[in-house]
Amino acid sequence: MSNLAPKFSRLALTGALALAPSLAFAHTGHGQADGLVHGFMHPVGGLDHVLAMMAVGIFAAQLGGRAIWAVPATFVALMALGGALGMAGIDVPFVELGITLSIVVLGGAVALGWKNWPLGAAMAVVGVFAIFHGHAHGAEMPADASGLAYAAGFMLATALLHMAGIGLGTLIGSARAPRLTQALGAGVAVIGVGLLTGVI
Repeated sequence: MSNLAPKFSRLALTGALALAPSLAFAHTGHGQADGLVHGFMHPVGGLDHVLAMMAVGIFAAQLGGRAIWAVPATFVALMALGGALGMAGIDVPFVELGITLSIVVLGGAVALGWKNWPLGAAMAVVGVFAIFHGHAHGAEMPADASGLAYAAGFMLATALLHMAGIGLGTLIGSARAPRLTQALGAGVAVIGVGLLTGVI
């Protein structure tokens, strides 16, 4: 697992460099700064988004190899697409259901401990759910916010949550405690069922 540290560093650096132009632009005016803050707070302000983002990271760490960067990168990219649809007012059906199901499915995938998922299948699953999350972010953008800054904010927050999940999953994996990872996944899935049924 020690060879993962350089990969995390490269992933973090790549994300920072990709967002740097947007973040710099976000400080050129009041609307841009507000948009960045609102965008950043949207994913971290909802239990459903936080659980799903962390689950993506843990799932990626559990799969290992190229999935560690490819699965979260796919999520962020397709979430941006969903965000653009939401900002444009283009309807996507069953957004809230899709968000809640993402918690159940991703938590369940971690709980089952399936490490032999084909990379393409894992990317496809998280990509579909990412569109729902992105649409919710985009549709709730404040009217006076800069779309570019707002998108940079929710993409940055999401990437950080993914990295936290990857770090947690890697830490548990390095301790050779797969049952703990599976228990975390089961807990996430159970909360997702609670949200889906209205119990939570």
